[in-house]
Amino acid sequence: MRYFFEIAYNGKNYAGWQSQANATGIQTVVEDALSKLLRTPIRIVGSGRTDTGVHCEQQFFHCDLEKLPFDYATLLQKLNSFLPRDVAIPSIRRVKDDASARYDAVERTYHYRITRKKNPFKEGLAWHYFKTADVQTMNSAAALLLGEHDFECFSKVKTDVNHFLCDIKKAAWREEGDLLEFTITANRFLRGMVRAVVGTLLDVGTGKTSLKEFQAIIQSRDRKKAGANVPPYGLYLSKVKYPPSVFVKES
Repeated sequence: MRYFFEIAYNGKNYAGWQSQANATGIQTVVEDALSKLLRTPIRIVGSGRTDTGVHCEQQFFHCDLEKLPFDYATLLQKLNSFLPRDVAIPSIRRVKDDASARYDAVERTYHYRITRKKNPFKEGLAWHYFKTADVQTMNSAAALLLGEHDFECFSKVKTDVNHFLCDIKKAAWREEGDLLEFTITANRFLRGMVRAVVGTLLDVGTGKTSLKEFQAIIQSRDRKKAGANVPPYGLYLSKVKYPPSVFVKES
């Protein structure tokens, strides 16, 4: 039987999602905990990758289990006790046997969080950006991202994707006091895309790049023309959406 596990984590101490030979990925931590708890080797498939230092408020992975030894509440309690404090499993749901946490996801939402004022309580959880940026102008630029476009200009150069098309549903900045947050929702994202988008939008907000130049950057498909990546610790994978049809209704 196949299950979707919801997961959240503080990415500070991890080299992203994926298991790696010379660094600790979230995938390895979870597989080790599940394998110890269930006393059998467990392999999981995530809804996507996150880079080193990126945080996650909601992600999913799937795995196949012959039979759950506990009810959901007990399994959650025991699994969370096996995991480190900066990783949590909020929920478990039964899904169809051919459901995929990666390929069945229809939308993903990221937030990038900035603090305008040095704040020790946001250290490692938001980027302290001291320059003045025009939020209205950045939102005008963000609107140019909406729809399906080739976003190769915002992708890491060495990547194994078949194409660079992404359909962006939402892209907007929100300002509240000293906090500045960018939200972006799409059907898929390229490697390093959100951090490159944020860096380029900040160039627009500070007057370094005009709206016309921003549009030209998108059309160029050239990563060298876009802005620098912002730091990973301000980035959060916040929501992954699936069609209701993948879930099994349980009594």
